[in-house]
Amino acid sequence: MDDKLDRSAFSHMSFEEADRSVKYWRSKTSTERLVAAYRLSLRVHGYDPDDPPAMDKCYFVKNQKVIN
Repeated sequence: MDDKLDRSAFSHMSFEEADRSVKYWRSKTSTERLVAAYRLSLRVHGYDPDDPPAMDKCYFVKNQKVIN
């Protein structure tokens, strides 16, 4: 497996830029931050955030009541 960190994906920030970034994300609601994190995680795994993969439902079955 090739688990190397892609260092070109990151950039150096000044303290002022980092401070603006923190202020920006703190101005968002917790729901907005969770949605942003979800969309980023989809991108990391190669999925389109606007068209997420459908859940494979063939592994789920209804609970059946067991009578002893």
